[in-house]
Formats: sequence, structure tokens, C-alpha cells
Amino acid sequence: MGGETPTQSKPRSEYPVLAPKPVGQLISDIYKDRISQFYARGQWEKNNLLAMMNEGVASGEPHVQLAVWDAPDQTRPTFEDAVSHEFKKTKVGEWFGPSWSTHWFKVTLKVPGDLLDKRLLELHWDANNEGMVWTDDGKPLQGLTGGGERVEWVLPDSFRDGKEHTIYVEMACNGMFGNAPGGDLIQPPDPNKFFRLDRAEVVAVNPDARQLWIDIWIIGDAAREFPADSWEQHKALKTCNEIIEAFELGSKESLKKCRKIAQQYIGPNVDSAKVYDSGKEAVVTGIGHCHIDSCWLWPFAETKRKSARSWSNQCNLMERYPELNFACSQAQQYKWLKELYPYVFERVKTKVAEGRFHPIGGSWVEHDTNMPSGESLVRQFLYGQRFFESNFGKRCQTFWLPDTFGYSSQLPQLCRLAGMNRFLTQKLSWNNINKFPHTTFNWVALDGSQVICHMPPSETYTAEAHFGDVKRSMSQHKSLDQDATSLLVFGKGDGGGGPTWQHIEKLRRCRGISDTVGLLPRIHLGNSVDDFFDRLELKADTFVTWYGELYFELHRGTYTTQANNKRNNRKSELVLRDLELLATIASIKDKSYKYPKKDFDDMWESVLLCQFHDCLPGSSIRMAYDESDEFYAKLFMTAGAILKDISKVLGVARVQTSTVADGVALNTLPWHRKGLIDISETEAAVACGHGPFLKLRKFKTSEEKPEVTLKKLAGGIFVLENNQLKVHVKDGLVTSLYDKSAEREVIPKGKKANQYVIFDDKPLYWQAWDVEVYHLDTRKELPAGKTKVHEEKNHRVSVVTETKISDKSHIEAVISLSAAVDGEQSYVEVESKVVWNETMKFLKVEFPVDVRSTEASYETQFGVVKRPTHFNTSWDMAKFEVCVHKFADLSENGYGVSILNDSKYGFATTGSLMRLSLLRSPKAPDATADMGTHRIRWAILPHEGSLGHTTVRKAFEFNSPLKLVSPTSSAARAALLDTPPVQLTSDSSPSLVLDTVKRGEDDEDVSRGELPKKKGQSVVLRIYDSLGGRARGTVATTWDIKKVSKTNLLEDELEEVAFGDGKFAIDLRPFEVATYKVQLA
Repeated sequence: MGGETPTQSKPRSEYPVLAPKPVGQLISDIYKDRISQFYARGQWEKNNLLAMMNEGVASGEPHVQLAVWDAPDQTRPTFEDAVSHEFKKTKVGEWFGPSWSTHWFKVTLKVPGDLLDKRLLELHWDANNEGMVWTDDGKPLQGLTGGGERVEWVLPDSFRDGKEHTIYVEMACNGMFGNAPGGDLIQPPDPNKFFRLDRAEVVAVNPDARQLWIDIWIIGDAAREFPADSWEQHKALKTCNEIIEAFELGSKESLKKCRKIAQQYIGPNVDSAKVYDSGKEAVVTGIGHCHIDSCWLWPFAETKRKSARSWSNQCNLMERYPELNFACSQAQQYKWLKELYPYVFERVKTKVAEGRFHPIGGSWVEHDTNMPSGESLVRQFLYGQRFFESNFGKRCQTFWLPDTFGYSSQLPQLCRLAGMNRFLTQKLSWNNINKFPHTTFNWVALDGSQVICHMPPSETYTAEAHFGDVKRSMSQHKSLDQDATSLLVFGKGDGGGGPTWQHIEKLRRCRGISDTVGLLPRIHLGNSVDDFFDRLELKADTFVTWYGELYFELHRGTYTTQANNKRNNRKSELVLRDLELLATIASIKDKSYKYPKKDFDDMWESVLLCQFHDCLPGSSIRMAYDESDEFYAKLFMTAGAILKDISKVLGVARVQTSTVADGVALNTLPWHRKGLIDISETEAAVACGHGPFLKLRKFKTSEEKPEVTLKKLAGGIFVLENNQLKVHVKDGLVTSLYDKSAEREVIPKGKKANQYVIFDDKPLYWQAWDVEVYHLDTRKELPAGKTKVHEEKNHRVSVVTETKISDKSHIEAVISLSAAVDGEQSYVEVESKVVWNETMKFLKVEFPVDVRSTEASYETQFGVVKRPTHFNTSWDMAKFEVCVHKFADLSENGYGVSILNDSKYGFATTGSLMRLSLLRSPKAPDATADMGTHRIRWAILPHEGSLGHTTVRKAFEFNSPLKLVSPTSSAARAALLDTPPVQLTSDSSPSLVLDTVKRGEDDEDVSRGELPKKKGQSVVLRIYDSLGGRARGTVATTWDIKKVSKTNLLEDELEEVAFGDGKFAIDLRPFEVATYKVQLA
């Protein structure tokens, strides 16, 4: 034993003693750059993968025969109209236009014999503009985008018979993003753009080559985007290069070999939806989406076609890709589809029933939420949810608003009252000052109501389904400590389109990478948005909270741009409020009068459409505003006819002059009102009372003791004075505003109110949208001209001043003071006429006030939002321009000043300086935005105490002046001045506002049949607390009550309310919006 030499075991492989050759390190950047060369166009395309994409191409006659009919002007004829005309022969290479014109092509296809048995046959049509493929019997099949994008239409198997088959292609002479010249898409459209038909050919596609292209695209992304210090990145780079080395030009077998290599990285199941069946938990939910702006760089009329094109595409894709779930919002677009494209609508309904196509959002359009009134937001939900319920059998659970420019503080409350407890947006990712800190959170309204909010961390609602989109769904997630899941919203958008087959194929491979290699967040397709939120809801009680508005730190200019459109919005909201109240009274008073529900629906739908987030904010092209002007003109004409019919029932007639004995004042506001009303060119009366019609009494004054006076002092100073206020005006500026009751000067010493100022207005890019903080550094005061007497009446005095802005623009402003009315706060009114023809300038008017507070208050929907008056932090400074409704207020303990307006939405308060934004002059996307003449009213309302009901009511009254009417008989007069049919009693909290009185949507004498009718008559009342405190009150009515219920916004009865003697009590929490349905006996 011992000393033996052990036998050595033979090595498993022969490792050579001598190095056979040098082997270098892979040069990462060079090998990465090589990947895209494998499928790039240009000098390589005849020798790389692209050379094998097609197995055959047939173009020209006899395989592709083309004829065209050119629709006249900018008409968009129906299929039936188009095919009734004579078509003329045309060919590839011809040009078509101009912008916005339509051309119909008759396309006769004959597949050549050598292509009949190929695996995938497609028509490739590229005219560099949008289009729609139609069957020869008028069925719209698929949208086309052009410019190399979505140019394929898969030929049906019935075309594989060697015979001729006819289809039609409807060409729209606009790109996906309109007709901007050059490369800047927001420039005003070129009216003379023409489009070349570049391709019209039958193509036999090689599916293996196409699939390999997607394989290496995504693996290449992993090589480019995974961390360089990860083995996953190095394996991706190695795999791509092995694929490239294995490729042999012309060898179909090499394609299969290449795909086998790819499977080492992406797994074996990426060619089908089975890739999602691994059973491994996913953290990213992919949902297809197609954001279609109802107008923007194209008119509303084109959006009707965009919807049909886009949703046809998705129905087609669902038949090829079973995992695709698609969510789309905006009831208006579904309605257009139903009316104009019934075949597509039925396809959509089928997919909805299958649980694949998901109507979402619950609103009429994806609307602006800053400027619409509270009731407009209610109607967005009411009309949206009713459409979805009546057409698809269910309401939406998720409010979907990815692209709106800021979010009102009352939205969570209104969402909950509309049956939705979830909210999706992402626009705050565009903030250009502060980064919003959350991805998933509970968003809390002014009244305390909350919704679960999710902002996709990929930070887009039009994801291209890139590898990077999936990666960012984790790397940019800001709420990982609470929940790591997220939504990836993918699909072509803004101009429509939705997901493409490439998107779905890419996501299959992303899932394959996650399951095979790892590191990439695991994505899953096959679930809905509601499924995603259902899972969030289980842990929502642990989410962080965000209270109040979601202020968007960009696009602040949208509060001001397109002033006429904003004025029409405000005016139409007020008109509809008035008419619904009066029509409700008339329909109950006289059974023969039919409540004009169809007219109201049409009017509301027009208002809601024009509140779309690129229309009301002022960021669309001129064509869209020409359309909206037509919508509003029709609305106001209809309103006049409705008022005429109501007046007959109520026994009144509108008059311009009257006497105290013969006239009454029409008042649509719900509190006891007392104010002056002109009854002739020189005389006024005092209207006083509670209800729709107020009795007039004589306005008493005398030369010895005038109620309001006007004096001219030395130095061009005018003094306007009534029992409450004394106003000094020089050169159009208010140099002193003395509150006689409070014994207090409102204007700081040496300062001047009603000062017009102008700013340079050149944002970084988005002209109609943005005003940047640096514009404040360019402030220039406009020197006013001389002031002169304008009006000197017993009840009102005024002075007028013309201010030159430039050689092209000026302001004529009338400053007036009316006689003070006992018990009513007086204010200084300004009525301006602005002739505006500027370029990239911003006009504002300033009011320095002797009030100090770190917060100012601004009316918002159903309440008030407070914002800082200082720049302590970047979050404070970001609010240098904010949204306002009818008033802004700056108050300290015991005193304050409110600025009222009749049509403006932009405001700023910095320190003690209040500033109302009047007009902008951007040149893109509408070069004529705001050019022309504008009439604008505002008022300075000083008040004792902090912000209170006085400001709220005066702002309503400023926007709803009394109207002079005359009863048609003494009996009518007595009836009109009787007890109001519905009111809040005088002992109710003054902060309560009865904002809406309307008939029940489904009353049997009102319903249009969308949803089941309900017996009897009912009246819906909407009441809110306007100031943010517990508010109690009593509703009293002269109508016979059968039942009272508290309802949601959709008029579902939630709880019964006790009543007696025509009255019922209400108790609202701060800023609560409460709806009551009063069932009549």
C-alpha cells in the first residue's frame, strides 16, 4: 500500500493544449448597430431580410384595375351616392387633391395564378392619406392610414379563384394629422395639398420573414435597452447576431432556422395567444386603445369617418388576435357610427357582446374639465352613460380622460354620482415644471368623494407597444410601494387608427422574453380595464391620497384662446338652464304643452360636443370653429323658438320697453332678487321678488337727492358715486374705489385698477395651448386715451375711454356705476369693445387691491377652489395662470374684492394684484384665432366679510341679467306673480344654490324611448353648497308631491326623502352636489 500513481479520469471534452486561433471580445456598439441594418431600407434592402418579405407582387392591369370619381369640393358623399357616378380610368402615380377633398376608387382585383396558393395575400394601398376599403355592396371593411402605415388589407379567401373581384377605396385628402405644411403638424392646414397614389398592388407576403422581422426587432430592443451589465442584454445581442449569421438570402429554410434561434430568447409560443398562457403572474395589463380627437387638426366632419375607419380595423384585428381587448370612449363617436355606418356599428356591438370591445369613459366626449359648468359636466355623464346603457346594455365603471388639460376638483364626486369609481388619465406627465408624484392613488374631491386614479407609467395613451413602453411601465412607476401593476394603453391615436398587427405581435414577444429570459416586466393581454381596476380596488384603502384639483402645468393659454367659442359656451349653458326651468313649469302648468326633450337633447349634445378638449380650449384649426359657430347658431335659433312656445303657455311676451304697471322681470335665479332693469332708453324700474317673474316698482330719485351721480373734477378726473361706492376714474383707470359703507379704500395708494396690460406671448412650441411663465417679464401698460361722459341717467352713470393697443387694435371701454339698491351690494361694471388684430400678444386687465391673503378663491364647478397668491415653491409658481368661472375673489379677514366676468376663464392673483385674461393671438393651428371684434364685461365687487354668498349670487346675476317681459293678460299677470312653483325657503343656508330644474329623463310624457319609460311626471332638482360648509335648507313647491327621492346624476333613486305640506328638508355636506327627484301626484 502507498506510493501508487492514481489513474487520471479522462476529461469530458477535448480542451486543446494549443490555442487554435485568436478570438476577440464582441464590440457591443458595433454589433448593436448591425441589428437594424438587417431590416433597414436603403442600400441594404435588396440583400437583407426585406428582400424576402414578399413571395410575389402583382400590380397594374389586368391584376389591379383602377378607376376614380372625384367628389365635388369638400363634400363627403355616401357610398350609395359615390357609386352612382361615372368613374374614369386612373393609375398609380396620379395625384389627388386638394386638401379635404374626397375621391372614390373602383378597384378591380384579379390574383394571378402563381400567387393563388400563397399563404398570405394582401392588397397594399398607399396614397399617403387616409382611406377606407369598402365591399362592392357598400360595407366598410377597414381603414387605411398611408405613408407606409396601415397600408395592408388582407384579401379574403374568396378572391383566390383567379376571377375579377371589385372593391372600393374611399380616399380622404388628409393625413392622419390633417394637412399641415412641412414637418410642423400644428401649423395651419395647407388648403392646396395633393396626394400621390404610390402603391396599389396585390402582394403575397412571406409570413416567416414578417415574423422574423418582429422577432429581431424586439430582441434587438432588448440588446439596446437592457442594462449593459446584465446577462440578459448580452444574450439578446448574441442572439441577434446569430440570427443575422444564419440568414441566407433566398433560402426559406434559413428563415425557419433564424426563427428557431430567436425562440431561445423569446420562447416557442409567440406566434399565437398561447404565449399568455404560461400561468406566470403579470404586472402590466395591455389594453388596445384608439384616441380619436373629435376635432383638432381636422374638422368634426372628418372625425365621423376616422371613427369608422379605426373601429373597423379593431374588429378585423380581433378576428386575427384573440387576446386583443380594445377600449374606446366618447358616446358621440358611437352615435355617429350608429347613424352613418350601421354595418360597422353592428360589428362593434357584436364585439362588445363578446367582451372584447369595451365602451369606456361614461361621458359624451373626452371633454375639457376646466371650463364647462358644473351642469355641463353632469350632462357629459348623463348623456354618455345613457347612450352606453341603451345601446350596449351596461354603464361604464371607469372615467377615461387621458388627454385633457387639467382636472377639476369636483370630478371625483361627479364620477361617483355617475356610477364610476375609477379614473384614468396621463396628461400630467406633460407637466413642464413639477413631476407629479404618483402613479396610482385615491383622488379626493372638494366634498370628500374619492375615486381610484391610475396614470399609466409608460406616460402615453398612444403607446407603440415598443419594448421600451413595457420596460417603462415598471421603471417609471411611482407607486411601487403600494402596488406594482400598471396599464399599458397602446395603439395609434389622436388622429385615430388604434392598435396595428405589429403592436400585438411585438407584445407577444415582450411576454415571451419575460417568461423565457426575464428582467422585462411581464405583460398580459386578454383582460379589460375594469379587470385591472377590480384588482386595484381590493387594496385601494392603502393608496396615497391627492386632494383637490389635478392642476396641469402646461397649456394654460387654453383658458383664453378662441374667445368667441368660450363666450358661446357660457351663453349656451345659461340659455339651456333657463329654458329647462321654464319648460318644466310650462309642461306642468299646461298638459297640452310638450316638454321639448328632443330639442333639448340636440342642444345639449351640441354644447357637449363643443366642450371636447381641443374645441373649447381653443386648440383646433379654423374649420372646427366654423363648424362650432354653426352648431351654436342653430342652438340659439332653436332656443328662441322654444322660448316663444313657452311664453305662449305662460302668457308673456318679450318687450324692449314697458311701464312699471305693464311689465314684469323674467328671472331664472333661485333666490330673492332685487335689482334695476331698464324699461326704456332713459328709465329703469326696481324688480323685486322670488321666482321666475318679478314685480316692478318705480325707481325713486330726485334732483335734490340723486341715487347716482357723475362729476368731472380738474385734471380729467371723473367721480361716479352712489350710496355705497365712490369711484375716481382718470384716463380709463380707476384711481380710487372707496367703499362708503365699510369706510375703506379698495385701491392701494398710487395704484390704478382696470389697467390694460399686454405681454409678448411666444411659448416654447404649442402656440394656441401654452403661455409660459417668462411672458410675465414682458408686461407693458397700455396708455389710455382721454375719458369722456358716456351716460348720465337717474339710475346709471358711465364714462367711456378709448385705449390704443397698436395701429391695428384698440379698446373702447365703458365704466359704469348704477344706483345702489337697498340690501344689495353695488359694483363697478366695465363693458369693453376690443378690436383685436395682434400677433403673439396677450391682453389682460389688472386690479391691484388693498387686500392681503396667501390664497385667492376661484369659482369652479359646484364650488370654489383656493390657490396660492405667492411663489413660495415651484408648485405655487406653476399656477401663474389658472382657470376661473364667473368670479375670482381675494379676501382677508373682514373684507375682500371679487372680480366678476361674463365670458372669461383665465385669471391670476399674485400678491394683491388680480388679473383677468382677455385675449390671446396665437397663429397655430388657427392663424386667425381671436382676430376681430370682441365684447367683454367684467365688474369689481368689493364686499365686507370674507368670500360669501353675496359674491356667488352677484356673479350669477351678472351672467343672467333680468329680462323685460309683458304679461298678455291680467290673469296671466296674476299667475306669473303668484308663489314660485319651486324654491329654497328664506331660512335655508344662503350658500345653497338650486342650480337645475328639469323634467325626469324617463317620464312617460318626456321620454324618447332610449330606456324604459316611467309612469307619471317628475321634476329633477340639482342643489349644491357653493361655499364649503355644512348647508341645510328646505325645498318648497306648489306642485302636488307624491314622492321625493334623492338620486344620483343618472336619476336612479337612492333613498326616499320625507316630505310634508309641499316641503322637504335637505342637509348637504361641504360642496356636496345633491340631486332630488320630485314625483308629482
